[in-house]
Amino acid sequence: MQAIERRGVFSLAGIYCLRMLGLFMILPVFALYAENLSGSTPLLTGLALGGYGLTMALLQIPFGMMSDRFGRKPVIAAGLLLFVLGGAVAAMSDSVGGVIAGRLLQGSGAIAAAVMALIADLTDESQRTKAMAVFGMGIGASFTLALVLGPLLDSYIGVDGLFWLASVFGVLGIIILYLGVPNPQHSSKHSDVEAEPMKLKQVLANRQLLRLDAGIFLLHTMMTSTFIALPFALRNDLHLPTSSQVWFYLPILLASVLGMIPLIIVAEKRGRMKQIFTACVAALMVAEVLMSMTHHTMAGLVVGMLIYFVAFNVLEASLPSLVSRLAPAADKGTAMGAYSTSQFFGVFCGGISGGVIYGAFGVSGVFMVSAVLALVWLLLCRGMQFPMNLTRQMVSIANLNQAQADTLMTNIRQLSGVEEVSMIPEEGVIYMKVDKTRYQPDAMAGLFK
Repeated sequence: MQAIERRGVFSLAGIYCLRMLGLFMILPVFALYAENLSGSTPLLTGLALGGYGLTMALLQIPFGMMSDRFGRKPVIAAGLLLFVLGGAVAAMSDSVGGVIAGRLLQGSGAIAAAVMALIADLTDESQRTKAMAVFGMGIGASFTLALVLGPLLDSYIGVDGLFWLASVFGVLGIIILYLGVPNPQHSSKHSDVEAEPMKLKQVLANRQLLRLDAGIFLLHTMMTSTFIALPFALRNDLHLPTSSQVWFYLPILLASVLGMIPLIIVAEKRGRMKQIFTACVAALMVAEVLMSMTHHTMAGLVVGMLIYFVAFNVLEASLPSLVSRLAPAADKGTAMGAYSTSQFFGVFCGGISGGVIYGAFGVSGVFMVSAVLALVWLLLCRGMQFPMNLTRQMVSIANLNQAQADTLMTNIRQLSGVEEVSMIPEEGVIYMKVDKTRYQPDAMAGLFK
């Protein structure tokens, strides 16, 4: 990447990660905090925990469309202001209803699509995959860091302080946006990162993509439900105060990161994605059953959560890659938009279902229902296709008449290693999927001489 590309990518990734850190930090501590809120019930506690997922699911695609019309930075800034306002509302509320309103406001600043569009504006097509990888790794790191910082900071500033800190993160994000992020030379539509409503019907008709959407929905439903029950198990069964829970999470999270690395290598480098993916879904089920039966013991929870986080990390990293490989070459942005919407809706449903189940059946019930959801996902895996490890390529094209475009497309399809190709004339781009073991870039370059 060139210096200006690195500056843009890392600044924007930092902005989004600050936002997600603010959202995630309350996960391990909120359920206990909510007991002292006026009007609190298990259902409303779950709604407060996962409510941000509903507004993110509903608004992320519209925010991306608005950024095409009104500009990237104004839309991102508006989203961050909503996030700041939501954190302040939640921090000042002494009722669960007020916190719910704050969380819905936090989620309504759904800037993901606009941020990715701005990254695409600032990077060359050849660098875009690297840029999106940086973005994705940052989100994963923010989730891990949040689970450690949440209990640690709660002992000093409380959950209301965590909400205020989230608002501070939003303000920092606006500062970075205008002082750290370069202005693009031009802004345009990018089918590889932006959702197009006209293509949603086509994407949603793809059963394989729907299986992946269902998978991320179930994964985040289970995750949010688990964090309804886990704080109560740590406090009530293991008598572990919130201030000490950081020492429960920290070694488990570090070990889980080390545990996922060899699994990802085996899956990607040795072509064992199907086996590793299915095994991780099964591991989620085993972990939830184990915690349901042994949550009153430290050993049971430690082993269960270690298995859970290893599997969660592998699946969270693998699912976007599978969506990218399965989506038609020119429809990746739309496919990822549907996928992200499913993910955030899973957060919302996990909060609601976790609260209801905890109220009716306690900690064991939440873990056991999550195990059933993992079993449903395991059954869905039986019909999944695990595609070839193809690489996406984008090639810029000059203005071509119809005859020239048809000839070029015919010649590209005949090149060795080209598995799929689509031309988007209005973007001036050709999108391809290629097998890098057979694809010859020089042959492609020769078509443009």
